Amino acid sequence: MEQIERKVTKIGNSVGITLPLELLRQVGLAQGDDVQVEVKDGKIILRKKEHLQLPDGVDVEFMNILNDVIKEHDKAFRGLVDR
Repeated sequence: MEQIERKVTKIGNSVGITLPLELLRQVGLAQGDDVQVEVKDGKIILRKKEHLQLPDGVDVEFMNILNDVIKEHDKAFRGLVDR
């Protein structure tokens, strides 16, 4: 895997990292795409956000609430797996 070095730069009231277009093309990202950011073992992982098509009759708001509940009770749900 090719390594690149970038500086963390001030962008408005935030900071960010610019990425070369060739790198974005390699992973199928383009300007305006949504990404998911995860921190794992002290590393930042960026992933292109997958857009799921919900089945007919399934409300987006309901899925957002369900997702929030799952995140809130993640530890308890994981504990149930071990039983």
